Amino acid sequence: MTGGALAPFTCGGTADAGAAPPRAAAVTYAAPRPRTRIDLNTGWRFTRREANGAHAPGFDDSAWAQVTTPHTWNAEDGADGGNDYYRGVGWYRRHCTLPEGLAGKMLFLQFAGANQVAEVWANGTYLGRHTGGYARFRFDATGVLRHDADNVIAVRVTNAHDPDIAPLSADFSFSGGIYRNVSLWAVDKLQVRMLDHAGPGIYLRQRAVTTASAEITVTTKLWNNNSAGRSVAVRTVIADACGAVVVDERSETRTVAAGTGSEVAQDITIAGPRLWNGRPDPHLYRVSVEVHDTTGPDDRITDVVTERLGLRSVAVDAGSGFHLNGAHLGLHGVNLHQDRAGKGWAVDDADHIQDFDLVEEIGATAVRMAHYQHDQKDYDLADERGLVVWAEIPLIDGISDSSAFTAGTRLQLIELIRQNYNHPSIAFWGIGNEQRRDNRATNALLGTLAGIVAAEDPERISTYAVAGGGDPGLGKHTRTTGYNVYYGWYSGSKDGDLGRWADGRHRDVPDRKIAVSEYGAGANIAHHALNPEKPDPGGVFHPEEYQALFHEAAWKQLSSRPYLWGTFVWNMFDFASDWRDEGGQPGINDKGLVTRDRRIRKDAFYWYKANWSASPTLYITSRRWSQRTNPITELKVYSNADQVTAGLNGRSLGTRRSTDRIFIWPGLTLTAGENEVAVTATIDGEEHSDATIWALRR
Repeated sequence: MTGGALAPFTCGGTADAGAAPPRAAAVTYAAPRPRTRIDLNTGWRFTRREANGAHAPGFDDSAWAQVTTPHTWNAEDGADGGNDYYRGVGWYRRHCTLPEGLAGKMLFLQFAGANQVAEVWANGTYLGRHTGGYARFRFDATGVLRHDADNVIAVRVTNAHDPDIAPLSADFSFSGGIYRNVSLWAVDKLQVRMLDHAGPGIYLRQRAVTTASAEITVTTKLWNNNSAGRSVAVRTVIADACGAVVVDERSETRTVAAGTGSEVAQDITIAGPRLWNGRPDPHLYRVSVEVHDTTGPDDRITDVVTERLGLRSVAVDAGSGFHLNGAHLGLHGVNLHQDRAGKGWAVDDADHIQDFDLVEEIGATAVRMAHYQHDQKDYDLADERGLVVWAEIPLIDGISDSSAFTAGTRLQLIELIRQNYNHPSIAFWGIGNEQRRDNRATNALLGTLAGIVAAEDPERISTYAVAGGGDPGLGKHTRTTGYNVYYGWYSGSKDGDLGRWADGRHRDVPDRKIAVSEYGAGANIAHHALNPEKPDPGGVFHPEEYQALFHEAAWKQLSSRPYLWGTFVWNMFDFASDWRDEGGQPGINDKGLVTRDRRIRKDAFYWYKANWSASPTLYITSRRWSQRTNPITELKVYSNADQVTAGLNGRSLGTRRSTDRIFIWPGLTLTAGENEVAVTATIDGEEHSDATIWALRR
């Protein structure tokens, strides 16, 4: 992270001597909570096969496995190589009894994600079908789920290949199952609409955001499920991070007819706002919309929805890159998949938090959430931690030229935007990745998707990731373009080719706003060599040292080219790709900076940490190469110190200075047995040290 952080936002404190007298205490606000959320993650029965009649309440599932959601049936076979993991049908069943106090409420079953086609029944009644494996979806279960009685929910999920559903293929395993949270929501009949593509129902559009003022339009989608019309008013309260009210506005009363909806748009100005300013100061307001039923003598609050609001402006310039709130911000970051050893896609909130802890530790300013809509927890964490996000849909590799495929892909994009519209971290909507055919049908679909972004959210920036460094028509539909380039891995040289390509692209199309959406190299933490040549990407040997050399060269080239609006390492973590058989790890894409189990940060991780993070970094590389057979070696250290002092077996190796965060002591001779290598440095006035053992075996 570059630049100093603002003072942390505090909710109190003492005025400085001589300051103006404190103003009266601010009015605070705590949102009412008329909605009820019931967690349904426990108590499921599961079978990985077709089960005819399993939707019926009386079906005998006693022999099925007991599971909790998030759950996937591909946690193991999706990452063992061979590309023969199970892609088919699985069934889930659960009994539930509704708590008291929900009579008269509408009931909605919510699934945060199920891959990739889900059909849902309640008490034998078919509620509906959702296609696409990554978006949240809801079904109305009012009148089907019974009060004071046992209820049975049944879900049939399939992750079988379907030519009408994106993605058709991709370089990752497609975990099947209900792999995100399940819940039941009880909501008043007069409500903020629950079935607007499972979006929040309130949408916070920002315009003209500066430190002087911010203009916002709060659009609330109302729905009246009562049997008669209702007189309705909407109250919108905006509070800062401490709960102090900065806006409190109530709309005029209107009539909403039975069984219909209405939209209320409130134009609001906030004077002197505290901006969402990325990692230094990701300040978040809270916007609460109250629905008031004024039909009778009483003014009754029937529903409340609260969303976060981070006030910011985003822009991209072809010459100077990305700008946040009018100031240049270098977007250096990582690509992120939803995958973990032993769990596949069935990750929980603690896993998401650990992932973002590591992203924050490395010093990234941006995340590309590849290659699909992620769980809401990821976007929430990005909001909280000030990371700029590229969000995208899973239009990968190819398309089917069919109306069903087009409709389904359009729907996935609308779901992505509606469900995530209010996240301030999201600056880019990605409409696809690496289409292999630059033909009429593909370009027509991409043009349609770019149009949806412009219509749904004109303030944000559309983008697309091109395979390789060329200039196909595929990348010309969006306002910006990313390029997935692997010079020094799949082709070319790590030493200069990336920079030469970028300069050539910028020279040839100077008005094009370009980024490097992917670059990377594989590494197995058990493979080692001293200054190795480029390995075979599809071969068995992927030394950790080559990945580090690759990223040293890549970042030096990327960091000196400010016209690149973003650069994203592929990938933050190793992940499952069952067709792969390389690097000694069948079923794994090993380009991560961290291992799939999150236990080991590879050497390249610390290279970026030394360059990106303000936190003190002092790290001896090749530390996992602990068993040596050649006594001649070198010591290489990554650090953001000005100078580093090293020693071998208690003997000083002297002090080195560096201008590129790399410190090298060449030509060292190890002795038989264990050799201790140690380094020290002063960073920000504090002493830091690191040490490791290399054993020489003759």
